Amino acid sequence: MMESGVPVCHTCGEHVGLNANGEAFVACHECNFPICKTCFESELKEGRKVCLRCGNPYDENLLDDVEKASGDRSTMAAHLNKSQDVGIHARHISSVSTLDSEMTEENGNPIWKNRVESWKEKKSKKKKTSTKVERVDQIPPEQQMEDKPAADDASQPLSAIIPIPKGRLAPYRTVIIMRLIILGLFFNYRVTNPVDSAFGLWLTSVICEIWFAFSWVLDQFPKWYPINRETYIDRLSARYEREGEPSELAGVDFFVSTVDPLKEPPLITANTVLSILALEYPVDKVSCYVSDDGAAMLTFESLVETADFARKWVPFCKKFSIEPRAPEFYFSQKIDYLKDKVQPSFVKERRAMKRDYEEFKIRINALVARAQKTPEEGWTMQDGTPWPGNNTRDHPGMIQVFLGSSGAHDIEGNELPRLVYVSREKRPGYQHHKKAGAENALVRVSAVLTNAPFILNLDCDHYVNNSKAVREAMCFLMDPQVGRDVCYVQFPQRFDGIDRSDRYANRNTVFFDVNMKGLDGIQGPVYVGTGCVFNRQALYGYGPPSMPSLPKSSSSSCSCCCPGKKAPKDPSELYRDAKREELDAAIFNLREIENYDDYERSMLISQMSFEKTFGLSSVFIESTLMENGGIADSANPSTLIKEAIHVISIGYEEKTAWGKEIGWIYGSVTEDILTGFKMHCRGWRSIYCMPLRPAFKGSAPINLSDRLHQVLRWALGSVEIFLSRHCPLWYGFGGGRLKWLQRLAYINTIVYPFTSLPLIAYCSLPAICLLTGKFIIPTLSNLASVLFLGLFLSIIVTAVLELRWSGVSIEDLWRNEQFWVIGGVSAHLFAVFQGFLKMLAGIDTNFTVTAKAADDAEFGELYIVKWTTLLIPPTTLLIVNMVGVVAGFSDALNKGYEAWGPLFGKVFFSLWVILHLYPFLKGLMGRQNRTPTIVVLWSVLLASVFSLVWVRINPFVNKVDSTTVAQSCISIDC
Repeated sequence: MMESGVPVCHTCGEHVGLNANGEAFVACHECNFPICKTCFESELKEGRKVCLRCGNPYDENLLDDVEKASGDRSTMAAHLNKSQDVGIHARHISSVSTLDSEMTEENGNPIWKNRVESWKEKKSKKKKTSTKVERVDQIPPEQQMEDKPAADDASQPLSAIIPIPKGRLAPYRTVIIMRLIILGLFFNYRVTNPVDSAFGLWLTSVICEIWFAFSWVLDQFPKWYPINRETYIDRLSARYEREGEPSELAGVDFFVSTVDPLKEPPLITANTVLSILALEYPVDKVSCYVSDDGAAMLTFESLVETADFARKWVPFCKKFSIEPRAPEFYFSQKIDYLKDKVQPSFVKERRAMKRDYEEFKIRINALVARAQKTPEEGWTMQDGTPWPGNNTRDHPGMIQVFLGSSGAHDIEGNELPRLVYVSREKRPGYQHHKKAGAENALVRVSAVLTNAPFILNLDCDHYVNNSKAVREAMCFLMDPQVGRDVCYVQFPQRFDGIDRSDRYANRNTVFFDVNMKGLDGIQGPVYVGTGCVFNRQALYGYGPPSMPSLPKSSSSSCSCCCPGKKAPKDPSELYRDAKREELDAAIFNLREIENYDDYERSMLISQMSFEKTFGLSSVFIESTLMENGGIADSANPSTLIKEAIHVISIGYEEKTAWGKEIGWIYGSVTEDILTGFKMHCRGWRSIYCMPLRPAFKGSAPINLSDRLHQVLRWALGSVEIFLSRHCPLWYGFGGGRLKWLQRLAYINTIVYPFTSLPLIAYCSLPAICLLTGKFIIPTLSNLASVLFLGLFLSIIVTAVLELRWSGVSIEDLWRNEQFWVIGGVSAHLFAVFQGFLKMLAGIDTNFTVTAKAADDAEFGELYIVKWTTLLIPPTTLLIVNMVGVVAGFSDALNKGYEAWGPLFGKVFFSLWVILHLYPFLKGLMGRQNRTPTIVVLWSVLLASVFSLVWVRINPFVNKVDSTTVAQSCISIDC
């Protein structure tokens, strides 16, 4: 290869320097990997004596020369300290600059061909030395931490794992094992002791119980390694925010998605945007992208008003450090807002700000009122031109940039974060993929305009409740020891406006405070659709940096079953592996993209088929190769806007990997589960972050019908994944990168709707037993009684110990159990049938909800009665079980005292169903003039029972002996 200018070190970004002969310093003569002397000496000091690129050992003569050059050690130490302080995210922050270099060899062939061929030739050599490299290079972070001496906050870990105390976890695990053993003995008894008089009922009950046990195993064992985490924001600031120097914190692009402003109030969306703009984070590192997938002029105009109000709101928040920074929720707090406030001007400025916000609300409400009736000629903008989105299904892409460095500043003259309105192009006959498609459009637009290395997505009704939430996430993502393999940091969902008793388990406390902590100890929590900070590289389909390449022998078959044979790979898997290897080769050689000019860059990108993966945009493709994000300072804003419009065009994703391998994954209405699952299959891990002050808060449907429809959508998405090629039962075995307990958790997320089938059968059994006089369990022996007692005790003790280590209240656990039954016999059941109809027959069934009544009081939405088909199965179960209880008492009264013993077992079984469905009955009856539902329920039951007893006893009818009656009849003279 021909000589070029002095290259730049791949590690620190400085020039590699010259050797004693005045030539560019070269550490590896095999691949000419650019590394400067100081970084090279640092590698040797840490024990790594092989090339980072090709894996070949360094030249022995060079090693000897370096060992003799003791005079350079002080320089090396200074450079190493600087490198540690800056961190991995400070390199190449905003540069697409190039150095002069030769582009072709003498024969005119592009230099990329030689680079790729060289990489392929040396890949086999690298595999030979992989064992040695792993021993030297892949030292566990814990061991590295032990070897390093204690230093100041700037070099300390940014987070720590707080394990659950053994005194709480050991008994919990012991009881789980004991419960498994008891379950085995219980099923042995159940199967070997059939009930001949009710064989059908017995068989149904056993099948249901086996499925419930299988479901419990899927849910229980992913909670085997629960952990807590702790972050150190002060250390983050000490490392990346030095006084007098520009902040080196990584940039974050916020995504806020909305569709219909009449269903998702613009005021709520505005509060979410305002809370983002007022974050405690460097303003030049924050950009907020609002996706308007309904192309509504109302959303655009409300965003204009929001940008104007932000000029007052943001400096007020930062001046007085208020929380939360969503004005609607800040001013509605019922707390002492003067607490911890010392500035004399606070009260006056707060009153003025509240008045400004109320005027802002009036302007937004006026826009909403005007939007209720669409003009016949469509909407027009202020300049008289028609609104491009008048036809929501046929309109061009639209982008408008507000605020930012080139936009309006706040009232104090300070720069504000960038705010961008985005509405992707839509045309008839194209599949738009709903929310997942909108999020992917934002990924591309943000990559072109700002290209922050991290992305945080929020629903439009989830505002930032903790202004330091992003810093909490950065404690993981920017930690060199932790963040390299982290694909996302998930925050728990917390909600406002839920009734005090949380009747329908809207808070999902058990899931967020128990299950997610358990997953965090394995491979990380699942992605739940909002409140998540992504590593942009993970969304692009790349694997984690520390993950070795997939072995050729890996396959979906189990090696322990056929140890002597290798199962042949499916042709589609071989093709995907070949494409992945080609992509890895391209990425490997394009790490030095800053060294190439425009022509060479375009040649590399097109030749390596990046366009087939990412689409026809060289600007976007270049951004995907910049691991630390950023755009060129010399980039023309108008050119970038045109490119951003191009990447949201309707046909951009055609014949690319968008939605298949990169970005948000298509194929399910629960795209969140699918997207996180694909990342975990590639070897990434995720992290669960639970700050003391909740990071984000949102709203949840507290009405029964709305809640059931929400659960229906989630369950339908799980059924769609179950019937797709991404099903965790068979997908992702090839690389062995998904841990088994993590796979169990994902299997549980897709099979739980099918529990509705055995659950509705099991809830029908007690009523059938009461009506027929039969029972599913034979007469219990002493051993059987011990087994049943042990099973009930193990269930109770497991729950108690789980509450002990998780901190969840018993009320939350009980509400979760109740809604598990309510959702299981209604929404989950419909989701199973709707999923099969949609995936197998192509029939898409929708369930409509109609409001019947309203209430303006507090939590009035809770008492609205909306009829929907989802209410039919649980209502039927309630009526049947209540009738069964009445019929059972009636039958026992007729048969005498010997029938009361078996009756109690059946009634207990039936009351178990009624108690679990009680919140459903409460919601079904509405407010009922404020009469407590429990009174109505027990009144009906007791009235029925006492009526039957009254009829049986007949207290006001004289008891007449039959012989007396016969004698009276004989004495009558007919």
